[in-house]
Amino acid sequence: MGPLILTSTEIGLELKTVPTPAPGRGTVLVRVEAASVISYHRDIFSGARNYPLPSPTPDGGLGFAGGFSAVGRVAAVGPDGSRHLANRVWRDGAFAEYVALPLENCHPLDEPRLCGQLGYSAADLAYTSYLSVAFGGLRDIRLEPGETLVVCPATGGFGGAGVLTAVAMGARVLAMCRSEAELARLRARVAATFAAGNNRVETVRVTGDAAAGNSTHLRSAMRALRRGGRVSLMGMTADFGDCAVAAKNLTLKGKVMYEREDLVQFVKMLEAGLFPRGQGGNSEMVEGNSFVDTMVFRLDQAKEALDAAAEHTGLGRHVVFKP
Repeated sequence: MGPLILTSTEIGLELKTVPTPAPGRGTVLVRVEAASVISYHRDIFSGARNYPLPSPTPDGGLGFAGGFSAVGRVAAVGPDGSRHLANRVWRDGAFAEYVALPLENCHPLDEPRLCGQLGYSAADLAYTSYLSVAFGGLRDIRLEPGETLVVCPATGGFGGAGVLTAVAMGARVLAMCRSEAELARLRARVAATFAAGNNRVETVRVTGDAAAGNSTHLRSAMRALRRGGRVSLMGMTADFGDCAVAAKNLTLKGKVMYEREDLVQFVKMLEAGLFPRGQGGNSEMVEGNSFVDTMVFRLDQAKEALDAAAEHTGLGRHVVFKP
């Protein structure tokens, strides 16, 4: 089955039949087992969300495979044994049966430990595409076990992943959100899946009529920090200009995703069993609770998958393609 190709935002993703890519210098060919679909992919591929896309091909179309993060198996390596860095700009994502990737963008996973002892499936492991982004921001501000972290907002896909990751790192979390129902779901999930979870997370409901983009929740959280506090700005917001930054000697750091060494460390955490286990393994987490609620779609169900991802959002919810 071929990849999902975006030739234009007017048409959207189309399933195409193309030759299996050959791994070149510094690359590997990966057989995709599960490819993550994020909540706003539908808006990106339809043009509703103005994201930068690869430059048009010579025929005037976009012509690239959608997707970003995936879990898979190495099917072949480049002719040089992949000892060199990839030497071309990358266009294609992981919405495909096979994808050629730069070796430096691939990370080995301990399958016997993760899928055997901890009970994760490939679709479960694809949820790390959310958790690792949060880990990159938290590691960037040197979050330590026993510290208190404010996550705001805390119940969306990446915010919720931030809560789960911070708890796995040993922190106490103060979670902020507008929806009391979502905050209740967050409290219940953390309590059920982490040992002593009831004592690790407190919630605060954001009040007021301002839309999320105009809310002052971030400034309120910054003012609650003690002197010398650290702030990781991972979302796109302008709501951080406040006198508390200077008055409290706060450190503000912008962060998009993570560095390679962050992901290496994250995989070690995952393999150590610090996150909730999958459906079938044994870990140190409370028995009988799953890692993530994942909806799985075939590549020929592109519209259904994109629509589901836009609705099946928030803490511990995920959508994947399984070619």
